[in-house]
Amino acid sequence: MENIFKLPYEVVYYDTDVKKRMTLERLVAVCVLVSEEQSTFVGRDAAYLAPLNLGWVITQYEMDFVRMPILGEKLEFLTQATSWNKYFCYRNFWVKDANGEVIIEMSATFVLMDLTERKLKSVPENIIAPFGGYKENKIKRSPKLPALNATDFLPYRVRYFDLDSNQHVNNSHYFSWMLDALGADFLNAHEVKKVTIHFDKEVAYGQEVQSYVEILDDGSTLHEIKEGPDLFANAQVWWQDRA
Repeated sequence: MENIFKLPYEVVYYDTDVKKRMTLERLVAVCVLVSEEQSTFVGRDAAYLAPLNLGWVITQYEMDFVRMPILGEKLEFLTQATSWNKYFCYRNFWVKDANGEVIIEMSATFVLMDLTERKLKSVPENIIAPFGGYKENKIKRSPKLPALNATDFLPYRVRYFDLDSNQHVNNSHYFSWMLDALGADFLNAHEVKKVTIHFDKEVAYGQEVQSYVEILDDGSTLHEIKEGPDLFANAQVWWQDRA
């Protein structure tokens, strides 16, 4: 089950925030890039799926951080497809620094979607098998997140350039919507330590969503992206003080 795919990457200025730390949005975008590069390598990329009217969609992430990468740092991003069942495919990611130390670990759940009907499709073995891993019947469930109790929010309108080739909002944008609601003072003083995020519904072009946030007594934060009563994504983020 090895099939670990690796990609070297140097953190550039547009990957970082005002503190020269890589943003969560850009980190996730590079992880997705690594999985796409592997898809091309095994011959199961978007060009292969397009005639089948199919595309991959991420439904959840779980992440653990030692620290965030910094501007100019040379990294190695690694990914491995681990297992799949009828509807869900599981993949791990790692980020290593120049010394070979793992500074970030992440797991992700993917599903296959019909791009016209926007409905979940069962995963054919001929599509997923080239990635390696093994078939299992068990569905891996992420921990249920606490209910959020907040009434204040920041609005965000979905722009054309927020959409990706699967015709939905790129998942990495959700992280900026969520974390931006915490404000500059909080973000300047804290760095992400752990994240659990669930993506429930797709956001469409032109919609205006609301980003809700609540800071819990333990210092973690709860986040929801909603439009009225409709929940599109929710997350819990644990933090550490910035060095």
